[in-house]
Amino acid sequence: MMDFHGKAAFVTGGASGIGLGLGHALAEAGARVMLADIEEKALNDAVQSFQGGNLPEVRGIVCDVRDDHAVERAAQATIEAFGKVHIVCNNAGVTGSVGTDDIDLQSWRWVIDVNLMGVVHGVRAFLPHLKSHGEGGHIVNTASMAGFLAGTGFGPYTATKFAVVGISEALQVELAPEGIGVSVLCPGWVKTRITESRRNWPKEYGAPPAPRTGPRAERIAELVRTGMEPRAVAALVLNAVRNNELYIFTHPEMRPPLEARVEKFLAAYRELGPAPHSEPPPVRAS
Repeated sequence: MMDFHGKAAFVTGGASGIGLGLGHALAEAGARVMLADIEEKALNDAVQSFQGGNLPEVRGIVCDVRDDHAVERAAQATIEAFGKVHIVCNNAGVTGSVGTDDIDLQSWRWVIDVNLMGVVHGVRAFLPHLKSHGEGGHIVNTASMAGFLAGTGFGPYTATKFAVVGISEALQVELAPEGIGVSVLCPGWVKTRITESRRNWPKEYGAPPAPRTGPRAERIAELVRTGMEPRAVAALVLNAVRNNELYIFTHPEMRPPLEARVEKFLAAYRELGPAPHSEPPPVRAS
């Protein structure tokens, strides 16, 4: 069971939402924290929110997770600041709004670069360090229930979150012998600024696509506005890290559709009939 006291953590998307909630939860549990975010002013405000309390050191660093070199620089700065890093939270994320009627390739590139490659860059930058200090550690990758349920529709967000789940499952198998745990956070609706992702649309991608409007968009905005508090999500994350749990779910009401999806898999296998039984190898007489 991990004890956070005296440990150090790195959190992307740390200026708001789940990332900031993780920062507060980790600091309150005794960890020093480096918050990383692309928005400098919001990041500075986030770091200031830790001042005045009897908390471990919390710092901030501007970082665009799309850029592998920027993530590597942020990792090095974190190691230089804290000596050793034990917890890496690859949390930064954005949402796209493309559907089957308008497949905007720049939206795909943006969301994949942040949601998927941001995770890859974080793992790549910190994993050698986690292995080298020999004290174990934990990687938390933020996916979504959209990584199991395609209810958000066709689009890059769904694709990237399925990918993050798969990456995390693979990492968990590979890193267990190293004493490094892996968790994948799969929240439902959380009160964040995810629906305002376009505020950080990169200029090099050209003009941003028009925001999606209509009843569906309004319903999603309402679900986010009234969603779970990020601090409550962060508490679940810390509990999973303490107990080295792979999956972190947040909304019990989403269990039935997940079970229904699994049942579709099982039904498809039932169509194949019973699995053939292989014959055991012959026993050689000694």
